Amino acid sequence: MAGEKLNSIEKALEILMAFAPYNRGMGTGEISQKLGLHKATASRILRTLAEKGFLQQDPETKKFTLGPAASSIGRAYINGLNSNLVQLAKPFIDELRSTLEETVVLEVLSGTSTVMAYVAEGPQRVRIAGSVGDRLPVHAAAGAKAILAFSPSETAEKLIAGKLPQLTANTITDMEAYRSRLAHIRRKGYSFDNEEIDIGINAVGVPIFDHDNEPIAAVVVAGPAQRITGKAETAVVMRARKTAAEISQRMDYRGGIFDGQNEAL
Repeated sequence: MAGEKLNSIEKALEILMAFAPYNRGMGTGEISQKLGLHKATASRILRTLAEKGFLQQDPETKKFTLGPAASSIGRAYINGLNSNLVQLAKPFIDELRSTLEETVVLEVLSGTSTVMAYVAEGPQRVRIAGSVGDRLPVHAAAGAKAILAFSPSETAEKLIAGKLPQLTANTITDMEAYRSRLAHIRRKGYSFDNEEIDIGINAVGVPIFDHDNEPIAAVVVAGPAQRITGKAETAVVMRARKTAAEISQRMDYRGGIFDGQNEAL
């Protein structure tokens, strides 16, 4: 009896997975043929799944599609990814810190600025200032620029509207120049903070994307200007891109931002 129940569960799961990834409507005959199930068995399982809300049947076409219960599970999965971003990203951030021996930050967009959500300090004597919870200027921080470059234009315009404070001699304060910089970042796939917040400190930022292909955070490698140059062929840039791609993949990102190679800044 236990074996029969397990077999039925496995078949039910196979039926549910048959609707991934596009949730195309299918009838009983098509499902039974696709999965190699007896039509009577498929019909019985389909009825049960529909009764429990995991499937729904069109009264006219008689075809099944995923139902509200399946949608609820999907939302719970996505919400878990978003709420657990720091825990999900932490091992990747720590590994990048150990590999590069530089400070690596998980920068998350929050309101009109970005927040240092996690900091893995490098072992080098010269380190960056800052700790978890610190807010960074959205017009100058490497992570913020990486996020805004791949955000809808209206989002970026809203956040950078108004005066851009001069933090150092290198800070971009002209709106047109800032828009041009965001376009440049989109072409390259990563951002570069060239001593724009603190003199002597550079940073590279690579966006992290979620299941909707939206940039929600960034991997940032920061350190002394002589070590962090922002050139595409350096280990800092290549490994930061790899780490951001791995975290994005765990967030169920399906886009192609990380495909191919980028030329140097």
